[in-house]
Amino acid sequence: MSRLHRESHLVSRIGWLRAAVLGANDGIVSTASLIIGVAAAAAKPGDILITGVAGLVAGAMSMAAGEYVSVSSQADTEQADLARETLELADDPAAERAELAAIYEGRGLDRELAVAVARQLMARNALGAHARDELGLVPGGHARPIQAAFTSAATFTVGAALPLVMVLVAPRNLLVPVVAVASLLFLALLGAVGAKTGGAGVGKATLRVTFWGAFAMAATAGVGALFGAVV
Repeated sequence: MSRLHRESHLVSRIGWLRAAVLGANDGIVSTASLIIGVAAAAAKPGDILITGVAGLVAGAMSMAAGEYVSVSSQADTEQADLARETLELADDPAAERAELAAIYEGRGLDRELAVAVARQLMARNALGAHARDELGLVPGGHARPIQAAFTSAATFTVGAALPLVMVLVAPRNLLVPVVAVASLLFLALLGAVGAKTGGAGVGKATLRVTFWGAFAMAATAGVGALFGAVV
């Protein structure tokens, strides 16, 4: 006897997961790079900490604003497409039904069945059928600006706090290597967790975030050392 069951697909996590990984990764990389760059310029521990805290606050606000504006633009585009589709359905439902049938026929249904499916789906929810099959807007996949902004800001703050803790516990003469190594470990963990949550390969994701994090920290350390020597 068959039993209907509810499936949970990983793609449903893509909205918040993207914002969370981006926020945490940016928090670790930008704050650690900032700390290392300032430390390499021979700044005092107090100045390094203040710089890191300022970077955390500014970065979190920037992430929230950037995500909100970006995802709001996506949401506006989605709403504009839906409004246009609503007008087209009202003006010429027959043409819209033929358009939907052509989509199903292109996916492999024979003509008669494609027309029947389009007719039945439009009778139930015409806009929903066109939103899903013509525009590619699936339930649960719509843009959520507030969710994206909050998630990015929160995860950025958590990510940025990790290298800041290292500033508090690391000896002054070992601050740069301690922050660098700890931050790379944090990035590796983030890459692994993000990949696992999204169902992707752990090794590739871990290597990717660790490599670019190391590159960013090395670049800022070089800039800090250069300007520290000049000043």
